[in-house]
Amino acid sequence: MPPTLASLVQHSALNLTVRAGEDRLQTPVRWVHASELADPVPYMEGGELLLITATTLDAGDPEAMRRYVRRLVGAGVVGLGFAVGVNYKDVPEALVEAAREAGLPLLGVPRRTPFLAISKAVSAALAADQYRAVTAGFEAQRELTSAALVEGPAALLARLAAHVDGWAALYDASGAVVAAAPEWAARRAARLTGEVERLRERPAPASAVVGAAGDAPHEASGGAEDRVELQSLGTGRRMRGALAVGTGAALGTAERYAVHSAIALLTLTTERSRALQAAEQRLGSAVLRMLLSGHPDHARAVAGDLYGGLLDAPFRLLVAESAESAKPAKQSTPVPDPEAGHPLQLLTEALEAAAARAGEALLAVPDGGERLIVLAVDGGAVVTACEGYARREAEDAGVVIGLSAPTGPIAAAGAYKQAEQALSVARRRGRALVEHEELAAGSILPLLADDAVRAFADGMLRALYEHDAKGRGDLVASLRAWLSRHGQWDAAAADLGVHRHTLRYRMRRVEEILGRSLDDPDVRMELWLALKTTASPLPVPAPSTE
Repeated sequence: MPPTLASLVQHSALNLTVRAGEDRLQTPVRWVHASELADPVPYMEGGELLLITATTLDAGDPEAMRRYVRRLVGAGVVGLGFAVGVNYKDVPEALVEAAREAGLPLLGVPRRTPFLAISKAVSAALAADQYRAVTAGFEAQRELTSAALVEGPAALLARLAAHVDGWAALYDASGAVVAAAPEWAARRAARLTGEVERLRERPAPASAVVGAAGDAPHEASGGAEDRVELQSLGTGRRMRGALAVGTGAALGTAERYAVHSAIALLTLTTERSRALQAAEQRLGSAVLRMLLSGHPDHARAVAGDLYGGLLDAPFRLLVAESAESAKPAKQSTPVPDPEAGHPLQLLTEALEAAAARAGEALLAVPDGGERLIVLAVDGGAVVTACEGYARREAEDAGVVIGLSAPTGPIAAAGAYKQAEQALSVARRRGRALVEHEELAAGSILPLLADDAVRAFADGMLRALYEHDAKGRGDLVASLRAWLSRHGQWDAAAADLGVHRHTLRYRMRRVEEILGRSLDDPDVRMELWLALKTTASPLPVPAPSTE
């Protein structure tokens, strides 16, 4: 504890007496300052015990003393010490009354007590308090280090919460709560995800202080509003996690040491986790290659317990790429900052956080920096998180994702092709995510809705549209009716309201103009797809007036 006015009054060598402000003696004293200026306020910082002999003051003037004391209180002076027997035999009553009115503690300093003795007493108490804080900080660091190495982050948070007499919570890179202590703090921490998200937007290291009502009372705050400090974790400019510490008041020196130690230890744990994650990715890459090459038994043997559970259950295969990588290359394209958060890295972090919360196995393998391949439990939290991520990112189009149908290790290669096909469709449609089931259950026509197919249809049908535009017949509508009726003359002619001989003539004209036989099933298929792709007439040049 820092020195207080009460501790100075109780100091046997100082013999101080209390003349006013008896109810405010527990106020801490930051420093002792002696000044005979009529207005010492410009030289005060707040928290001082001011010592005076009243050499330049008219201490017997009530109004002058009221103004003087009010200035001191406004400057944050915590107490006033008056030297008795120097310029005045006793503390003037005008000063005593002014101190009582303003609520400023007033101490009588006997002549035999030099001001220097009071300064030394405060300095010694401050030094002792600092020593206790440093000693407690080192002890906290030892306990936190032992907890982190032996038991893990959850135990570290429990020790930290005890040291600060409050609560602590750890967030992952996505802003999800990983662990909290005590248990009730998990609810409190979950309500701060918005603040953590804002912290992520700032370059690391970053911190913020939040004040809000807690979910459960504790001794430090008595159930009142708690003060929460948020600190980012990580050695780079990108946040790898965050630590929240909630207390009933601002942290003291010893508590601050404990928090700084926890930040350092959790940062080391985060960096070590990244190194282990890199090793897991190399192992996962080998497992994936074995699956796609048709060796599921070898894949299981290499994966062991790490991915074994995933390979024994139906899984979905996901292929994702950055939306930017699918766009045509532009000149002067800036090189992306690796610390700024590549879209695929952000997707990986979101899926890993979902897997960790649900206790699911996850295999995520970066493919050349431009793609991400993921194996996740069918119907699990990771697939759900992927769909939710795609919905949230749809406007920004940060990633494009293709998702296979549920499959097993034996059919992994086929699932990979399904995911690639879905990815290709998502890219063409400008969507963030497409599932293979959409392709299998729907029409093939949406798959053909791209510029290459439209150009093909344009080239195949343009001559017919140009013929009809000149008023020489209705070949396009006749062709569409004839194909829709599978070449049945009478039915198609009835649909058009013409004689079947008229329809036969028109189909011969179609063959003559296109130079292709309608007896060829491939030609009929291509014409039908071209007609379906160009549901409205293609623009044709205006007839020549020459």
